[in-house]
Amino acid sequence: MNYCRIADLRRKEVVSSHTGCRLGVVDDIEFDATNARLSAIILYGRPRFFGLFGRRDDLVIRWESIELIGEDTILVKDIPSSSRSGSKSRLSFLGIY
Repeated sequence: MNYCRIADLRRKEVVSSHTGCRLGVVDDIEFDATNARLSAIILYGRPRFFGLFGRRDDLVIRWESIELIGEDTILVKDIPSSSRSGSKSRLSFLGIY
């Protein structure tokens, strides 16, 4: 049986197996203390305009969506937009598109 430490998960790249797009890196985890199980990995949102306008929404990927954990990457199923925490609308700089 293969084991993976939480420290080993941190900073691994997360890639969508459907599109092949890089989603980001694992920054944090969500742990279910009641069942003693890892329930999700969290990818922090990218900074907006060098961090002056905060960050984009974090991406929370449920454990059931993880298909494969490799040595350097984690393959996940497509993540619906509802998996992103928060519901901020995207605005362009000065509201001009």
